[in-house]
Amino acid sequence: MVVRHICQKFFRFSGLILGVTIAGICGPAIAAPDWLGEAGIDALRLHQAPYNLLGRKIAIGQVEIGRPGQFGLDKPLSRRRSLDVTQVFWRDRPAKTGSNLDGHASQVANIMISKDKRFPGVSPAARLYSAAIGVIRKGGQPQECLTTQYIAMQNGGDVRAINFSFGESLEEDTRPNPILDGNALLTQCIDWSARVHNVLYVIAGNQGKGGIPIPTDNFNGINIAFTMRRDGVFRKVDFANLGSIFSGKLQRLQGKEGNIDGRRSVNLLAPGSNLFLLGIDGKVTKGSGTSFAAPHVTGTVALLQEYGDKQLRNKQPNWSLDSRRHEVMKAVLINSADKIKDNGDGLLLGMTRTIIDQQNRDWLVSEAFSSRDIPLDSQKGAGQLNAFRAYQQFSSGQYSPDAPVAPIGWDYRSVTANGNNSFRDYVINQPLKEGSFVAITLVWDRLVELNDSNNNGEYDLEETFIDRGLNHLELYLMPANSNNINDAVWSSVSAVDNIQHIFHQIPKGDRYKIRVLYRQQVNQPSQPYSLAWWTVPQR
Repeated sequence: MVVRHICQKFFRFSGLILGVTIAGICGPAIAAPDWLGEAGIDALRLHQAPYNLLGRKIAIGQVEIGRPGQFGLDKPLSRRRSLDVTQVFWRDRPAKTGSNLDGHASQVANIMISKDKRFPGVSPAARLYSAAIGVIRKGGQPQECLTTQYIAMQNGGDVRAINFSFGESLEEDTRPNPILDGNALLTQCIDWSARVHNVLYVIAGNQGKGGIPIPTDNFNGINIAFTMRRDGVFRKVDFANLGSIFSGKLQRLQGKEGNIDGRRSVNLLAPGSNLFLLGIDGKVTKGSGTSFAAPHVTGTVALLQEYGDKQLRNKQPNWSLDSRRHEVMKAVLINSADKIKDNGDGLLLGMTRTIIDQQNRDWLVSEAFSSRDIPLDSQKGAGQLNAFRAYQQFSSGQYSPDAPVAPIGWDYRSVTANGNNSFRDYVINQPLKEGSFVAITLVWDRLVELNDSNNNGEYDLEETFIDRGLNHLELYLMPANSNNINDAVWSSVSAVDNIQHIFHQIPKGDRYKIRVLYRQQVNQPSQPYSLAWWTVPQR
């Protein structure tokens, strides 16, 4: 049986779904879900003592064309009740019994919150709010934006991440000669909502020619491609994924299947090949696609946020409400990704596997490693999600640049355009080990504003957005005693991305600092940002 990985069009919907399911019920001898264990994202470790993280009391969202079933509303459903959705909607109103039920949406939801002992979700105790957009024949982005906003406003306006395992084709976009420039209405909506509602949007990446690229041209969310197993471990970019850069005859796809200006459209990888998936009826099928990679990331956000809220309740030092910022989550997930397997000496930050692209190339031969202008790899992004390493990065705590900072940490702050003083310096409080690697990630938002014609503070049908552009920040790793960026050991200075990322080897044991530089003001003079760093101090 030949299976097309993606993209498949489901003609009953105007949108497109980013996954394909292999028909057939798997027998009872199915193995445990390796994609949640050490072969995958290593989330099962966080479920167990001493961490005991299951996503309790954390609200996450799901927007798709259909929706999963909800017990007490929809009948008949599987008697096992592996899926406990908090609330389901049709666009911006409660769903009706039996309406818009969809197997794909159920499979995605199960990856996030399944309570099935055979196939647990990444965050089985999280609160999931799921909305179906329904059938829209043409130009459905306004309704998709309205639905997205409605999910972002659930749980008292406290939804930490929203999963998008669907998207729009450029053929459905109503703009004349549309391209992936970040200005489709749904893309602008996501960037606006991320900032206004403080939500991390997790977007299933585009797959295959003629795919579903909108809203993968967003700036403020995080785009996910998917890996397959190699040597029993998820670590190779699946052949079904499209990258960010096209050459030769494929250059015609630039702006159609990938972003214009060379801006990266892949941020992070997660397992998504040949996964066993639970459907509405409780039966298990097998499927592949970025549809099933993205919910691994959304579920991981719930685990991290449960930990962060525990820290807040216990009034722990180096902790604040900044831990709930979507920029912090984005920086933490990207900075903790696996790239190159550590040899056991810690010099490669304890990374657990070497990630390779479709041509079997690792990070050390990528343009992202050798060029200061390119922060992420066109296929691999920053590497593959590792939930446990993300926990290690996040749990290290927040540190202000006003005092020397720990070797591992994160921060959320603002930098102001102020002539020669337009920067923030983070001096690491210990010398770094010669030959070790550092990982540093800087993220900030594009400014998109709402043309709010009725001044109600919410998006309404027929309203539009204004792209105010992207301020230009840069990232430097410098000797601690230098104030000259020309002395930097390495830097990330992309002029088109709102992610700067450094993964570089320390040339000699010495004191270093990280500089966040406000290079060019495009909109507001004060620019919020999040920074995450992971270094190896001398012992």
